[in-house]
Amino acid sequence: MKLFLLISQIIYALGLLPWLFIWGMSVMVFDAGVYLGNTLFFIAISAYPIAVIGCSITAWLLRLRRRRTAIFVNLLPVLWILGIGLLLVFS
Repeated sequence: MKLFLLISQIIYALGLLPWLFIWGMSVMVFDAGVYLGNTLFFIAISAYPIAVIGCSITAWLLRLRRRRTAIFVNLLPVLWILGIGLLLVFS
C-alpha cells in the first residue's frame, strides 16, 4: 500500500510540471471573451494541484483504516485528468 501511494504521488508530482505550462496556456481561453464555459474550464485547470494535494493527504490518512477508500481517493486526480482530456478532445 505504501509503495502504491508513493509511486502514484511521485507521478502526480511530476505531472505538475506540464500542468504549469497548461495552466499558463489556459489563460488564453479568455481571448474570445469571458463566458461561463471559459471560466469553468479555467477553474477546473487551476484547481488540479489543490485536488492532488488534498487527495494525497487524505489517502495517507486513510491507508491504515480503510485501504480501498484510500486507493479510490488517491486515484481521483486520474479521473480529473481523464475528464479534462475528454473535454479537450470532444469540444
